[in-house]
Amino acid sequence: MWPAFAAASASEIAAFMARRFVGFAMGAADIPSHEPAWATPNTVALELNSVRLRDFSTAADGVPTLLCAPFALHGAAVADMAPGHSLVAALRVAGLRRLYVTDSRSAIVAMRYLGIDDYLADLNVLVDQLGGNVDLVGLCQGGWLSLLYAARFPAKVRKLVLAGAPVDIAAGQSALSALAGASPLALFHELVKLGDGLVIGRSVQKFWGQETLSPHEIQQLLQTLAPVGSPAFAELEAKFRDWHAWTVDLPGTYYLEVIEKLYKRNEIARGQFVALGERIDLAKMRTPTFLLAARDDELVAPAQLLAVEHLVGTPPHALRKAIAPCGHGGLFMGRKVLSEYWPRIARWMIEPGSHALAPAAA
Repeated sequence: MWPAFAAASASEIAAFMARRFVGFAMGAADIPSHEPAWATPNTVALELNSVRLRDFSTAADGVPTLLCAPFALHGAAVADMAPGHSLVAALRVAGLRRLYVTDSRSAIVAMRYLGIDDYLADLNVLVDQLGGNVDLVGLCQGGWLSLLYAARFPAKVRKLVLAGAPVDIAAGQSALSALAGASPLALFHELVKLGDGLVIGRSVQKFWGQETLSPHEIQQLLQTLAPVGSPAFAELEAKFRDWHAWTVDLPGTYYLEVIEKLYKRNEIARGQFVALGERIDLAKMRTPTFLLAARDDELVAPAQLLAVEHLVGTPPHALRKAIAPCGHGGLFMGRKVLSEYWPRIARWMIEPGSHALAPAAA
C-alpha cells in the first residue's frame, strides 16, 4: 500500500487517506503481552509520573552514569534484556559502579499533553537526584534527548555517549527517516486522534520495524553462539520475544513534536530547536563525547549520528567515535558489541583529564 499512499499523500485528500490507512492499521488484533523483567537486580531510586530512575549501582562513590533509555516503541529493558546481552552488566563489569537507567512509563490518557520539554525537565530532576553532575549515555531515541540536555545544562554533564541516536536527519537516510519524511503530517495526527491523544504502541508496531523476527534473525541480532534449536537458544529467544512483544504508549504531543521537530524540520542539526525556553546551539557545546554507530543500522543511518562530530564545539581530542558491525538492536543487545565496544567506552568514561574544558567562544 505504501506506493499508492505516498502518491496520494501529495494531494488534497491526504488527511482522508491517512484516516483510512491508520484505521486499517489500528484494526489489527492485539497481541497480549506483559512487561519484560529486568535481567539484573535493581531498585527504584526515584519515581516520577512519567519515569522511574532504576539503580543498578554496586558502590556509592564516583561520578554516576545515567543511561537515558529510548522512549519509543519498546521499553527501557533493552539495556538489560538477558544475561550476556545486557548493556548494564557489560558496563558494570567494565568498572562503572554507580549506574542508573531511565525507565519511562507507558503513557496514559492523563499524560497525552506531555511534550519534549516535560521529559527534559524530568531528566533534569533525575540528574539533580544524582547530585547534579553525571556521565550521560543516550541510547537510540534517548540519544537526541541526552544531546539536548547536555547542550541545555552543560555544567551537569561531565561526559556524553550517544549510541544509535538520530540527530542530523539530513545527513543520511534510513528506512525510518524515509518513512517519516514521506508520510504527511495528517497520518501522524490521525494516529494520535485514534489513540485518544496517545500513540498506541502495539497498534503501530508493524509499521516501525519488523513485527516478528525469525529465530535466525534473532540469533544474528543478539550475536549469540547458541545454535538455533538448542535449549540455550530457546531460553534466550523467549526472553527476546517477551521484550519485543511489549510496547509502550506515547503521549501524542511528545510524538508529534518528535516527528515535526526532529524528522520533518531537522531542528536540532539546524540550530533551531528550543529546549526549555533556550535555543540549542550545538556549536557552543564542549562536552567530551563518544559516538557509537551501527554499520548496518536499519533505523538510524550512521551518518545521522556521526554528523554530531561536525555540529558540536567539542575539540577533537575530547571526541571519540566507533562503528560497530551490527544492526540497530545489536548496539545494545549484541554479545560481541557488548564485549568489545562498550568496555572501551567505559574506560574512556572512567579516565580523567578530558572533562575540564573551557566554554566555546561565541
